[in-house]
Amino acid sequence: MEKIFKRTAMDEINKFIDSDDVIVLHGARQVGKTCILRYLQDQLKERGETTYFIDLEDSRYVRILDAGVDAFLKHLEEEGVTSHSKKRKCFVLVDEIQYLADPSSFLKLVADHHKHIKLIVSGSSSFAIKTKFKDALVGRTINFEIFTLSFREFLLFNQFHFEDGKVYTGKKTDELRAKFKGYVLYGGYPKIVLTPEVDKKEKYLQQIIDTYVKKDIRDLANVKDIDKFNKLLEALASQSGQLLNMRELSNTTRIAIQTIERYLFILENTYILKLVRPFSRNIRSELFKNPKIYFYDSGLMQMLWLKGLQREIIGQAFETGVFAELVKKYGRESVFFWRTKDRKEIDFILKMKDVFIPIEVKLNYEQFNPTAIRYFNEHYGIDNYRVVGLNGKLKDQCCVYPWDA
Repeated sequence: MEKIFKRTAMDEINKFIDSDDVIVLHGARQVGKTCILRYLQDQLKERGETTYFIDLEDSRYVRILDAGVDAFLKHLEEEGVTSHSKKRKCFVLVDEIQYLADPSSFLKLVADHHKHIKLIVSGSSSFAIKTKFKDALVGRTINFEIFTLSFREFLLFNQFHFEDGKVYTGKKTDELRAKFKGYVLYGGYPKIVLTPEVDKKEKYLQQIIDTYVKKDIRDLANVKDIDKFNKLLEALASQSGQLLNMRELSNTTRIAIQTIERYLFILENTYILKLVRPFSRNIRSELFKNPKIYFYDSGLMQMLWLKGLQREIIGQAFETGVFAELVKKYGRESVFFWRTKDRKEIDFILKMKDVFIPIEVKLNYEQFNPTAIRYFNEHYGIDNYRVVGLNGKLKDQCCVYPWDA
């Protein structure tokens, strides 16, 4: 059996492993949700717990669970997993829960009336799950977003030892820079990271695009004109890190603005990209400013845009990679950008409770111009900022590498 690596999210998930909550893993396809379920199952088995794994890509199981909770319980009993005594808790792990006709009702009934069964489920698309999950599940689920690998996880998968916050020698720092370059060039999908050959990485990434990205979105959005939709994906990928211009996108792709909005909603809710909102203390002014587009995976973004993996990092890919790192470390709703009408701009504003940290992303620290950050800091009364880069000399403590951001 192939080795299953421990993902960062597992520590948080484990805090709820013995609660009565239904644990739900949300995320795009191929980001490793199934492996997390398998890891949790192995961990529970080591503890001596009773476990049962259900993969709903097998339609036989879909039929059983869609038939209702009684049919599900009968199946577990026939498999020797549970008994009528109900004295011992049984952990049932269900992969691809969105395949059920009414997952909300199923999960609610099990959670409310069968406390001896602990459900841990995954779903490949936030949108597909949320459209089926009803308010009835409020207070019954604990949700975890699973993304492609963070850089720390990337290092783990490459069996490269790394300690957070440690000051490294020049040689080790150079090795980390080379690793981050590979992380940006090829992205963080587990299968891509574990494949050493670049040509195979390309083939696997294209397979993810064709089989999951395009297929899932086409199915969810009921896409009529495939060529136009593919052109939209290409255009969006080319604009990762740029302001969203709906009229320009509509003219380029010949797709109506209303249709593009629907596609963007689905792309965002299936963890392909994120519309990053401008930072402002005035919520009303936030709502009337254009967002920026960022893809969650720099490898996927470059395959869609440039039709192949690159050999050298381009600034746009580096910024996309740093964005993905910030999201994985601080959460999707903590990352903003800032731009004034006279075009002063800061790549990211990291918002943590009442703390704001402006962040500029430059491949080389020498490219950093402090004008916009000085203006922002004076305007908001703060004295902290970061310049995230990869090349050149660290000028001061505000200049950091991506793994220290």
